[in-house]
Amino acid sequence: MSTPLPEFPTPQDPAAEPVLMEFATPAEAPQLRADAARNRARLLEAAARLVERHGVANVTMEAVAAAAEVGKGTVFRRFGDRTGLLTALLDHTEQQFQTAFISGPAPLGPGASPLERLHAFGCRALRLTSDQLDLYLAAEPSPSRRFSSAPYRVRFMHVCMLLRQAAPAADIELLAQTLMGSLEPALVHHLTRQRGMPLERLESGWHDLVDRTVRPPAA
Repeated sequence: MSTPLPEFPTPQDPAAEPVLMEFATPAEAPQLRADAARNRARLLEAAARLVERHGVANVTMEAVAAAAEVGKGTVFRRFGDRTGLLTALLDHTEQQFQTAFISGPAPLGPGASPLERLHAFGCRALRLTSDQLDLYLAAEPSPSRRFSSAPYRVRFMHVCMLLRQAAPAADIELLAQTLMGSLEPALVHHLTRQRGMPLERLESGWHDLVDRTVRPPAA
């Protein structure tokens, strides 16, 4: 069973409110935004309870609608499809991770060397993926969308930035994609659950890969 998801922010938290298109008049818009935030939080809380009690495989749009006591169409309108719902469940976790590596304390955040931050980034990403592995796997976008999804793009751009600082002469984009590939949920699943490797071994492998990637060329 996956580690319980972190508590979702309340709708009153501005950072938790989704950005909505303004279809209402200015006088009506604030109320619509508040209602949308409350409805979204209610649906996500229902989905999180289902994940913790029955596992990700048993979470369907119909089950979430029943748990939240709303019509199935409401869930589809809010999240589009099951992948969209599961991705939204991970949204708060991803936001916390992004805040940590963008502006949190070192060595993950600013204040450490680019190499130290790369080391810390991969280990934290592996831990997050391992803690919610079933959910990350179920929320995996289709191959055509995998590398363009917002969470992936934010992580990728961050790794590119650190590589550019640590190894400016390297092929930054290719190396960043290579490093990101070692953090893929499917690979973590294969190595930890099918191959029986402890997570500590994956972390050691990440350290070795980063060191080899940014090692200065021999004289």
